[in-house]
Amino acid sequence: MNELDQPRAIRAGEELNTNQLEAYLKAKLSELLGSLAIQQFPSGYSNLTYLLRFGERELVLRRPPFGAKIKTAHDMAREYRILTNLIQVYPKVPMPLLYCDDESIIGAPFYVMERVKGVILRAKPPAGINLSPELMRRLSGSCIDNLVAIHRIDYGEAGLSGLGKPEGYVERQIRGWTQRYQNARTDDIPEIDRVIEWLNANLPAESGAALIHNDYKYDNLVLDPDDLSNLIAVLDWEMATIGDPLMDLGTTLSLWIEADDPPEVMMFGLTALPGNLNREQLVERYAQKSGRDIPHVVFYYVYGLFKIAVIVQQIYSRYKQGLTHDKRFAPLIHVVRACGKMAVLAMAKKRITRLWE
Repeated sequence: MNELDQPRAIRAGEELNTNQLEAYLKAKLSELLGSLAIQQFPSGYSNLTYLLRFGERELVLRRPPFGAKIKTAHDMAREYRILTNLIQVYPKVPMPLLYCDDESIIGAPFYVMERVKGVILRAKPPAGINLSPELMRRLSGSCIDNLVAIHRIDYGEAGLSGLGKPEGYVERQIRGWTQRYQNARTDDIPEIDRVIEWLNANLPAESGAALIHNDYKYDNLVLDPDDLSNLIAVLDWEMATIGDPLMDLGTTLSLWIEADDPPEVMMFGLTALPGNLNREQLVERYAQKSGRDIPHVVFYYVYGLFKIAVIVQQIYSRYKQGLTHDKRFAPLIHVVRACGKMAVLAMAKKRITRLWE
């Protein structure tokens, strides 16, 4: 596995009450034996993820970040329900085990699921694995093909029809993310203001409704160690909903970094390595595999960049307010600025790749 996905000691201020959690879990899951040992997965910027060990048994716990007040983005019950229903029709998700809304256990609602073991590609290449251009070509193709597969899921059959409101989704997203940005704003970033104005002036018609992941990228995919182009599981369904699938594609495009993109966004993953499809090729493959027309691809890409900028801004705002002391958050305002600059370039050049030429 990627060394970044090996659990580590829990960050200061993010500890869990081991005794209360152990007693609770053993009362709910009678098969658990031995004492509970807890470590934390160090990556990720949103919900916190912990490894729970009872002897050889490994579970994963997810809870909201400390100091978060964005209820819909950190709704543990909702994320647990998505996994519980989704696994009936789409097996590439972790098996959910229990949800707890009793905040006296660890100080917040949480849920527990089985650990899925495999390789996760984060911002740095994993040691001992050759990410050759040929492998990255196959992986990037598999990645976008699986996004098409997710968008084809019968969400009604999965009991997820009530997960979102697809009518008016595009306009509602622009309005909602704009409001979130204003609420979390800390610095004046003129590019973001221009992006908001442009998005509102260029709203496309709805393209349809599908189950959308809303954070689909390499580091939310668990890969088969024997064949990294084979996807075992998709993680982090916290922002999933029913909405316009092309908006979901836009989010993935915004996280799909190319070699000439700014250094501030290289933290988003390894899509800049040689062999990966570029953003334009990604769209072509999605269109071919899904049969969808994508006439407004620049809008979806700019929307994705704006959404990522807002999410990062919200995290940075929590750090500035002292609600979290994670030092990784200190430079995040530069990521917000970079997303704004990339969006403005895409708007001006009317394309989603080779922005710096």
